[in-house]
Amino acid sequence: LLAGLIAGLAAFGVAFAVGEPSLNAAIAIEDSDASHHHDPTEQSPVDSEGTAVPRSVQATVGLLTGTLLAGATLGGLAGILTGFALGRFGGLGPRGTALSVVAIMFVTLDLVPFVGYPPNPPGVGQADTIGQRTALYFVLMAISVIAAVMVIVLGRRAAHRWGGWYAILSSIGSYLIIISAVIVLMPAYDEVPASFPGSLLYEFRVASLGTRLTLWAALGVMLAELVYRLTRRS
Repeated sequence: LLAGLIAGLAAFGVAFAVGEPSLNAAIAIEDSDASHHHDPTEQSPVDSEGTAVPRSVQATVGLLTGTLLAGATLGGLAGILTGFALGRFGGLGPRGTALSVVAIMFVTLDLVPFVGYPPNPPGVGQADTIGQRTALYFVLMAISVIAAVMVIVLGRRAAHRWGGWYAILSSIGSYLIIISAVIVLMPAYDEVPASFPGSLLYEFRVASLGTRLTLWAALGVMLAELVYRLTRRS
């Protein structure tokens, strides 16, 4: 949990410095488009219910809370899986095992769904497909985890016959083939309006990926060091 909280704090710094500018620009475009189609005689549901959260709170307290919760959750899960994997990854020591577990989690839980269904800023995407896109995102994540577990199990068996190096290469190749085929076969959505700046969409997705990379990288480094110190004391 400690490694996850530190990683969440690092991710918050990157998200606030890199992600918030592109997010604010996208919100400004969305508000500008909405103002052109707004009927002044109608009252906004947000105004009538009074449930709007100021952007200043979303970009600070809300963002920090989200990254810390994500870091703590992923850190706890990574710690449990690392403890289970110790001694089962060939000659890897505690640090190498922790880094390998976090790398596998990053690819299966985050990178693959990101590639299949990349995040969109405000103003991109249709409201009536949010449920479908969200469901497909988690379906792809589940398939990714199942494929990763399958190739790891088969890779461990293949290592006894082919050696560790060829087992690793065959496992990575098999996983990439399976996931590539799944992404191609799953439904795709292209809902970017023609008027939305392509450069802003690119900046938003790069910032999102950078935040994720920071979270996982910090988690891997901190967890590797903590696991190493714990096993050395033992």
